[in-house]
Amino acid sequence: MAHAPATDGRRSAAAARRRAREAEIVAATRALFDERGVRDAQIEDIAKSVGINRAIVYRHFTGKEEIFALTLVGYLDELRTDLLEAADDALPHAERLSRIVTAFVDYALAHPAFVDCAQALMRRSGPELLDEISESALFRLGRGISSCLSVLSSCIRDGVERGVFDVADPDLLANTLYASGLGALQLARVGILVTEAAPGVPTVGEISADQVRAYLVDSALALAGRRTPA
Repeated sequence: MAHAPATDGRRSAAAARRRAREAEIVAATRALFDERGVRDAQIEDIAKSVGINRAIVYRHFTGKEEIFALTLVGYLDELRTDLLEAADDALPHAERLSRIVTAFVDYALAHPAFVDCAQALMRRSGPELLDEISESALFRLGRGISSCLSVLSSCIRDGVERGVFDVADPDLLANTLYASGLGALQLARVGILVTEAAPGVPTVGEISADQVRAYLVDSALALAGRRTPA
C-alpha cells in the first residue's frame, strides 16, 4: 500500500496555518475599521493587534490595498445576506426594489467603514488594482461585489421581463446605483447639504439619514423607469 510522502502533510499543515494567519489579519483589520475607521487603520496597528510585526503582514499580503480588499469582501458577504432577505420574490417588483435599496442603505449606515473601504478601492483604476492586489484577492473582491449586484440586477431584469421596469441594461443600472449610493451615503454621515442662499452666496442646511434613504429609493425607482404601479 502506497503512503503519501511526509512532506505532503507538512505542506498541508503549513498551508492551513497560513490561511489561519491571513484570516486573523483580515479579522483584525475589520475590527480596527469598525472601531477607528479606515483612515486610522495602519499596517503597524493591524500587526500589533495580531501580535506580529509588519514584516510578517507583508509575507501574507501584497500590501495595504490587498488587506483592504479582502476586508471589504467580509462586509460584502454580510451585505449580500441582507439584500437576499429583502429580495422577496413574492413582493411586487417596485416594493422589492425599494426593499433592496433600503437594505443596502441600512447596512451602510450601520457600517460606515464599509462605505469608506469601498470608496477607497473604487478610487483606484483597474491597472492600479492589478498591480497592487494579487489575482486571487481581486477575484474574491469581484465575486463579492458581483454577488451583491446580482441581487439588484436580477430584481430589475425580472421587472423588465414582466413589463414593470423599462431598463436597457439592468447590470449597468445596478452598478450605477451601487456607486451613486456610496456617494450619497456620505451626505447622511456629514449631515450637511450645501445650497445657495442667493446667487454666489453659499449656505448649508441639514440632511438626515432618512432623507438620504428616501432619495436613493426614489432615484432607483425613477431610473428603473417603472411603467405601471407594482
